[in-house]
Amino acid sequence: MTSTQSTASTVSFWINGEHAPAAGSRHGTVTNPATGAVIRTVPFADDTDVDAAVESARAAFPAWRATTPLRRARILMRFRDLLERRTDDVAAAITEEHGKTLPDATGSVQRGLEVVEFATGIPHLLKGEHAEDVGTAIDSHTLRQPLGVCAGITPFNFPIMCPMWMIPVALACGNTFVLKPSEKDPSASMLAARLLSEAGLPDGVLNVVHGDKQAVDALLRHPDIAAVSFVGSTPVARHIYETASANGKRVQALGGAKNHAVVLPDADLDAAADALIGAAFGSAGERCMAISAVVAVGSAGDAIVSRLRERATALRVGPGDRDGVEMGPLITQAHLERVRGYVDAGEREGADLVVDGRGLTVAGCETGHFLGPTLFDRVTRDMSIYRDEIFGPVLVVVRAESDGEAIEIVNQNPYGNGTAVFTESGASARRFTNEIQVGMVGVNVPIPVPMAFFSFGGWKSSLFGDLHVHGPDGVRFYTRTKVVTTRWPRQRDAVSLNMPTMT
Repeated sequence: MTSTQSTASTVSFWINGEHAPAAGSRHGTVTNPATGAVIRTVPFADDTDVDAAVESARAAFPAWRATTPLRRARILMRFRDLLERRTDDVAAAITEEHGKTLPDATGSVQRGLEVVEFATGIPHLLKGEHAEDVGTAIDSHTLRQPLGVCAGITPFNFPIMCPMWMIPVALACGNTFVLKPSEKDPSASMLAARLLSEAGLPDGVLNVVHGDKQAVDALLRHPDIAAVSFVGSTPVARHIYETASANGKRVQALGGAKNHAVVLPDADLDAAADALIGAAFGSAGERCMAISAVVAVGSAGDAIVSRLRERATALRVGPGDRDGVEMGPLITQAHLERVRGYVDAGEREGADLVVDGRGLTVAGCETGHFLGPTLFDRVTRDMSIYRDEIFGPVLVVVRAESDGEAIEIVNQNPYGNGTAVFTESGASARRFTNEIQVGMVGVNVPIPVPMAFFSFGGWKSSLFGDLHVHGPDGVRFYTRTKVVTTRWPRQRDAVSLNMPTMT
């Protein structure tokens, strides 16, 4: 926690359909990453605050569960319209608190809207199965029913999109929800809560609390929470999964990534370079689907590095609300120092520093958290800049002799979130998609984030739990299946203690 300034406004909680103060005095600060100035204070929830939010959701659950899926969908339809009309306001809040450019922030609102649109189809998505005559005059059917109170813990890098991966699907399925957004940029989530209320969501169905590990652990331990969704780093995802599972909860915990893009010699190298620059340096690299490692195969190596150098040095860096800016600052001064430390380490470890983003100064924003695009070549797999998730504008290039070696490099990495291959060969692309051990794959698509009617999630250390977020897996996660077997006898059956055989 840091000291506050008297001019900073205070963010509140959202409990039982209204703004609510914190029970205690613990708090943090929200800064504008482009200037470093403190712009808000944010309360940190303790057990009392979490109890109040969960109790509000628990009390609202029976009536919300009894609300028909069609009526729930209509509320989400109104919310979708309100969110679309307020896109500029939400994007501005994201840019102010996170630092990403306004077009990038606007795009993240759109991706959130797509999940809301998917969730409005819930009357169809909740339909079960029916089988007639599974036995003599006996039928069976399935029901999908809500879990109860669910919780979401979301990261700073997508302060509207990641909550929208969870909230619309959970609510559409008949659950109530407690959200703990990142304390670094909480305003977008608060605006979404107010818009849902304006759309007609009953009080208590959605609640928002802020905070640090104390608030998170209170949610993970709370006996009235049935399921927990999380997006963040792998160490925290593992903690979320182990702690919540030990407390009897259903868990989906999406962790970190080290996303590779394989560039084959037959690729359109100019198109590949354009795509990789956007995938590596968009949002200053603070994306779980950012490309942070390029595997250049054979003769593609020198050619792709020269193109990446040219494009990286031409990127315009500055505050996200300035016209023409392509990359904004990092979220906090501490994160800037962490990422800069990796650049220092890569240089010490012997990688070729092709483009050095250290020392960048942005006119008028000298105290902002800026690091320019950084490019390393001839990186080896034992270097920290390859092993670790840096989560910043640092792109590393690893060399490989063949597509088989490139596939092996990707598969041996402990992460398995997203990957891409750039090639004009259908056979090479097919081999790659078949053999690669990663959850989301792009062919000449650098950031293969699925549309909302598919599910988002990785493999290996990028996911803890069995089900991904939104899409069909989201509906499966936020419901449990009940099988009902029925018979309507015309006369009283004799008592039998034998195993039923449905004959």
